[in-house]
Amino acid sequence: MRNFELLDHSSVDADSGVISLTTQQAAAGSPVLAMRREGSYIVISASYGPLEVALRPRFEELTRVLTKLQPVEGLNTTRQIGTGQSFLALGLKTDGVLLLRPTLVADATGLLAFNLALSDGARRALYAWLSIEPEQVTES
Repeated sequence: MRNFELLDHSSVDADSGVISLTTQQAAAGSPVLAMRREGSYIVISASYGPLEVALRPRFEELTRVLTKLQPVEGLNTTRQIGTGQSFLALGLKTDGVLLLRPTLVADATGLLAFNLALSDGARRALYAWLSIEPEQVTES
């Protein structure tokens, strides 16, 4: 069973352009999801204490998937972007919570993944930061 950690706070550093998604009770070792646009890519860093998974998918692919994402009962993640060895799995719940699984696959014997969930408010902040128009977002 997957245990998703809820991230419910967002902040944007105007100087660096980085959006950080954290828990409201942030403490040492709490999960952090940070993103920054670099040209046609988006740099994603998911960290939990000293452990980090970093991905660099195409910006256009991420925004396209997010605008078309629909809730599917019974499935945690319904779409993924990236390659077979490193990808970001995405899912949307009916209550507006966005599920994110940054994943690195070693081979057929194992993988490393972070199970993160963005609250509806944090998801809306991410969509605004990505400049996804509200009418493109599926509202619940």
